Amino acid sequence: MTKISGKVIVLGDNVDTDQILPGYAMAEPFETLSNFAMAGAPGLDFKDKIKTCDIMVAGRNFGCGSSREQAPHALKQAGVKLIIAQGFARIFRRNSINIGLPVFVADVVDKVKDGDEISVDLSTGEVVVNGETFEFAPLSETVQRTLSYGGLIPRVRADLGIDKEA
Repeated sequence: MTKISGKVIVLGDNVDTDQILPGYAMAEPFETLSNFAMAGAPGLDFKDKIKTCDIMVAGRNFGCGSSREQAPHALKQAGVKLIIAQGFARIFRRNSINIGLPVFVADVVDKVKDGDEISVDLSTGEVVVNGETFEFAPLSETVQRTLSYGGLIPRVRADLGIDKEA
């Protein structure tokens, strides 16, 4: 999973977890969280956009606000393959990696519009936007390894030799 490509949905700065997954959705069954993904974001018809785009690109402070771990789950369930932002709230970033949702720090929000194609090599930091290549810091080997297992729990289980069914 070192290279991820797709079409983008562009967001701004300070996308908080109440926009990503509104508080009222916390009472819903876990497997239905995708139905509420980005429901709190004003003016964003996420359900229609996610049908044609699968990479989110945002500005600063993505995932700020409460530390609800269900927020990245909702995005992953909805089909988001990667989130690229100028910066992430620390807890949101960690929660995303822990569930196997790649998050990548890159300042490309001003270089794309909804529907543009983007390609990211997580191991080299190379980002290609509309044919133009940019270099950013790659994900650490530890994060890449965690993502390759699909998240922290599957990685730890593999490291310990524990069966999934055990």
